[in-house]
Amino acid sequence: MTHHPTGGDLLVAVLRELGIDTVFGIVSVHNLPLVEAVDRELRFVPVRHEATAVNAADAYGRARGSLGCALTSTGTGAGNAAGSLIEALSAGTGVLHVTGQVESRYLGSGRGFIHETKDQLGMLRAVSTYAATVPSTEAAGRILREAARAALRAPGGPASVEWPIDLQYAAQQDDDTAAPIPVTPHPDETALDAAARLLAGARRPLVWAGGGACGAADRLAELLARTGAGLLTSNSGRGTVPEDHPQVIGNFATTPTGRALLADADVLLTIGTHFRSNETGDYSLSLPEAHIQIDVDAAALGRVYPATHALQGDADAVLGALLARLPGAPPAADGNGTTGGVEPAWTARVASVREEVRATLHDAIGPQAAVCDALRAALPRRGVVARDVTIPSSSWGNRLLEIYDPRDNVFPRGGGIGQGLGMGIGAALARPDESTVVMAGDGGLAVHLGELLTLAQERPALTLVVFNDGGYGVLRNMQDRYSERRSGVDLTTPDFSLLARACGLPYARIASEADAAPVLSEAVASGSPTLVEVDLAALGPMKNPFTPPVKIPTA
Repeated sequence: MTHHPTGGDLLVAVLRELGIDTVFGIVSVHNLPLVEAVDRELRFVPVRHEATAVNAADAYGRARGSLGCALTSTGTGAGNAAGSLIEALSAGTGVLHVTGQVESRYLGSGRGFIHETKDQLGMLRAVSTYAATVPSTEAAGRILREAARAALRAPGGPASVEWPIDLQYAAQQDDDTAAPIPVTPHPDETALDAAARLLAGARRPLVWAGGGACGAADRLAELLARTGAGLLTSNSGRGTVPEDHPQVIGNFATTPTGRALLADADVLLTIGTHFRSNETGDYSLSLPEAHIQIDVDAAALGRVYPATHALQGDADAVLGALLARLPGAPPAADGNGTTGGVEPAWTARVASVREEVRATLHDAIGPQAAVCDALRAALPRRGVVARDVTIPSSSWGNRLLEIYDPRDNVFPRGGGIGQGLGMGIGAALARPDESTVVMAGDGGLAVHLGELLTLAQERPALTLVVFNDGGYGVLRNMQDRYSERRSGVDLTTPDFSLLARACGLPYARIASEADAAPVLSEAVASGSPTLVEVDLAALGPMKNPFTPPVKIPTA
């Protein structure tokens, strides 16, 4: 039994066990002992909104391949965090969310104690993969560690702990005995043998990697070398194999050539992808009948598309078992190995599709292609690319801007607008020696404009690129295409040069294709926060206005 003076000291000890050195949050009368201990012993980042605390902690964990921590107040503060907890739940990313609670003797009394809300734990359970109340000073350490394990255990998600304020101030007795780790399911030998036979006999194989494949990068690269398969990815799976690899087609499954390739493939192996609507053309995409699906979540197997062979288990372990059953030697040191019976014409076609989809998109985005090219040139290979939900992100940032490691690929997987800057701040502070770029729209940035002050205060190596089109461009394009009038999409936009100056941030503007390379290279090289405005009216339009693959019944 280990003794700690307060709950804050216990929290610091647990965070050190987890390798967390930075915590995001807002100080409150109902979390003061926690904040004071973290600020004294680690790094506490005072963001301006509780939603940002969770977004930043989420991205901190993604950028490091681990877990992040957010501290919020109780009641309204915890409610403010709920939307970002939904993002982490949708993405399956690990966040330890510790929120306050009223004194334990008043819990559930409904007497209107400050910050009290009805059934806060019920709310947290609805938006978290795990939620619990600290009932005593003896149980706090166990609950914190249990929450962290739940957040990290696949399929993952946020874990919320509410902690009554009187129990935070009290001395803690911590039984830090490690709990047993749950056994991860693994397919039986018969299922693996059958899937391996199908894969070994493939002449035109494809692989589709989602976020669940990110922990199996080496095995996936070996599989490509052994089978000669082309690799499609979801947005979440990008970078699991670096996107400059000649067999990586990427997040282009719904393009005409991507659909044609899927139509002609004789076997498709999918790994840890949930086939989200935007990545399947609102479920209009057809997959090969011979479909091997790997996922640790049993509910995901066959949920969207039928699976000939459904293999529940950890992606790295299952891929290792399949590789052991495939014929041929492991790949040589140069990356070349046996590719079984793959048709030479198929290998050439994969390479051709890879080049065609990129060239087509590069041409379609018109002058924005110069910004894409300049961003990739300015960033080091392992720079973080954080993106909000905005037209440049959805049209080309999620596809054309190359990613080389999944930890560099940070974006709101649940599709919520306004989370990009908070995520970028979290990622940048997770990896302070590397550069981070945030792609945001003027509409999304306005959701959490106050975080510009967090950016100015913490001063990470972050370049904030704001694509300014005066409103919600995606919805504007949809209304212009399908409706007779615009509703709620045209917004007042600030003078970003004055805004940056007010926050003490350097400012630059891109108004032409020629501006992109010098402006972005200087901003990224500065190693300090810079606000770069892309004036889309001056830069010029894309060839075709971008609209998402969403059905409009009145169209």
